[in-house]
Amino acid sequence: MTQRHDVRLRERFLATFLCFQGVFCELTIVPPGPTFINAIAGTNVTLAVSLSGAPDPAITWTMGALPVVVWTIGSDIPPDIPDIHQPVLKIEPNGSLTFKNIQLSYSNKYTVDITKSGVGTATAVFMLMVYEVLQNVTVSLEPDFAEEGTDSFSLRFSTLQGEAVAWRWYFNGMEIKYSSHYSVEQGRLVIKQPRRNDTGLYSLVLTNPFSSVRAHKNVTVFYGPDEPVLAAIPRQSFYEAGVSLSLSCQAEGNPEPLTHWLFGDQTLPASQGGVFNLINASTSQAGTYTCVLLNEKTGTRLEKKMQVQIYESPMGSPLCSVNADGNSKLQFQCQWPGGTPMAQLSFPALANSSAAEIFNVTTNASQDLNGQTGVCMAYHPLRQKQCNFTTRSPVEFLPMVETTVDMDGKIVITIHCQSEALPKSVVSWSEGGQGLTNGTGYQISGDTTQLSIRGVNISSHLRSTYTCNCSNPLGSQSQDTQLLGPTISDSGLFPNQDGTVITLTWEVPPTSVVTGFDIQMMGPDLPSNSRNSSQTKGVSGEFRSIQRKPGSVRSTDVYSLDPKSTYSFRIVPNAGRMTGQPSGVHMIGPGGLTSSAIAGIAAGIPCGLLFLLLLIGLVYLCVLCWRKKRRQTRYPLSRAVEKPVATQPDKSSPRKILTEGLKAPPDYNRSQLSRYEKSVTLPMFVPPPPVRFATTV
Repeated sequence: MTQRHDVRLRERFLATFLCFQGVFCELTIVPPGPTFINAIAGTNVTLAVSLSGAPDPAITWTMGALPVVVWTIGSDIPPDIPDIHQPVLKIEPNGSLTFKNIQLSYSNKYTVDITKSGVGTATAVFMLMVYEVLQNVTVSLEPDFAEEGTDSFSLRFSTLQGEAVAWRWYFNGMEIKYSSHYSVEQGRLVIKQPRRNDTGLYSLVLTNPFSSVRAHKNVTVFYGPDEPVLAAIPRQSFYEAGVSLSLSCQAEGNPEPLTHWLFGDQTLPASQGGVFNLINASTSQAGTYTCVLLNEKTGTRLEKKMQVQIYESPMGSPLCSVNADGNSKLQFQCQWPGGTPMAQLSFPALANSSAAEIFNVTTNASQDLNGQTGVCMAYHPLRQKQCNFTTRSPVEFLPMVETTVDMDGKIVITIHCQSEALPKSVVSWSEGGQGLTNGTGYQISGDTTQLSIRGVNISSHLRSTYTCNCSNPLGSQSQDTQLLGPTISDSGLFPNQDGTVITLTWEVPPTSVVTGFDIQMMGPDLPSNSRNSSQTKGVSGEFRSIQRKPGSVRSTDVYSLDPKSTYSFRIVPNAGRMTGQPSGVHMIGPGGLTSSAIAGIAAGIPCGLLFLLLLIGLVYLCVLCWRKKRRQTRYPLSRAVEKPVATQPDKSSPRKILTEGLKAPPDYNRSQLSRYEKSVTLPMFVPPPPVRFATTV
């Protein structure tokens, strides 16, 4: 410490001595290096100075206009450095300024001033620029997209780190120069009056003293839609209904314009390429079609119209109908709507007039029209058709009865009556000669074909006769319905091969009132885990219910039967609380037969006995005949004797008496026969009784 102090005293004495001698009395600052310094952020940088002219001058470093270091060289007093800069700034003993771990914020103009009283001042200026390595350069488009016909669009760059001191722009690999179309401004490239051929790859090269980086941007200049070209294919002045044609709308644009067609206020779907297909075109599709093109990127919209003429005949075929006009007249109607022009309709056999689209003719009903077929002629320039109809009175029909239970638990009996007729018949209902209408207990459907009877006590309705009358102006048909209580008309039992499952089937009369069925069984109880629902435990010698089925069911299966046990089954019909007569009993098992088998046996026993007696009698007769043949002598049949014919003798004609004698028959019992006789099979002959033989003689 003492040595350093002595050195400083010698320097001060020498400088003072020289100044008094007239040598080196002017203060000077000489930078030993460059005054324009580039530094990379995070490194150490020194602004070096060399001072002369006076010992221990006062020195001040200024960053911009702000003093950051004030000190007297050689003083033991620490330099005056703001706290915020102390981690970075350090003044060297010779007055140089050192930056430790310099940051971008220290890029500035630095001025160093030295002062010595009685001597003067000296100044030096440094320019310090701090840079970072260029990283993450992006190029953005302003506005968001480029459009042909606008004033301009620009490309602007930005960096996540580092600052560029120079930049160059390229388009598709060629450097862009300033011109009337391009303007290179601070940090951006401006393209004026953009065109569609300005679409391409734009590149940017950025540099600073420590790095260089390249960035790219693909730019699409959107344009269109251009003036569209409209066409109808095939090209015709008009089109007949039923043909197919295509409306085409073509226009250039980027992106490809969205195309759709308008027909009035209706938006029509268009396929890719602006083509709208009219399939099986009709006259309702004739008129003005508008092609609308839209650039979905720029929002530019363009419209163009075209006319399409379509002629067509009415669709389908004419429709004929016959309705009743009161009780004594018939209204014939023929219609064939649509078409251009409208079709002309007529009934040649009923009227001489005609009308377009819909034609009505009213005439008095008569039996001459019953069963007659009429024709409506429909004429159109493109097509001629006809429709036929046959008028007839109601035919015979069979009423149907349906029984249901409503939400309140009441039984609803519905009788259906419908008879085929043209015009359609009207159904009226009566009970015991009294007409029925909608009211308490009765409800007639809207088309009058159904009568619904509601009531808890159905026994009162079973004694009534309900009549439905189907009528039209040509005639009527009536049917009476006598409701039956719950009844089983037929039933059967069908076991499976193992005897473990049976199927019960049953039928009910058409007019029987049934809401459900109890399936009853007599025999051992079925397993509790079987699929037989509603099983009731009971004595095996009594019938008990094992299933309950709704009134619409006509069969059921019973499972888990023991093939070694005997079971009896029957079906009990119900109508609410009313129980009908059970069906016949069906038995299955080793100890019993089914009712069908019993019935078969009962019918087969007398038939078998009768057949056996007939067979015995036939055998007995055959034996008798055989014995009788063996006892009689065989004779050949005489040639003169023909098959006797039973005739009544003529008493008026004289009898012819035989004049020749009778020949005795040959003896066929001879043991030795001639050669000729052995080669011929002799006929069997049964001689007639002696009386007949005598009568013949």
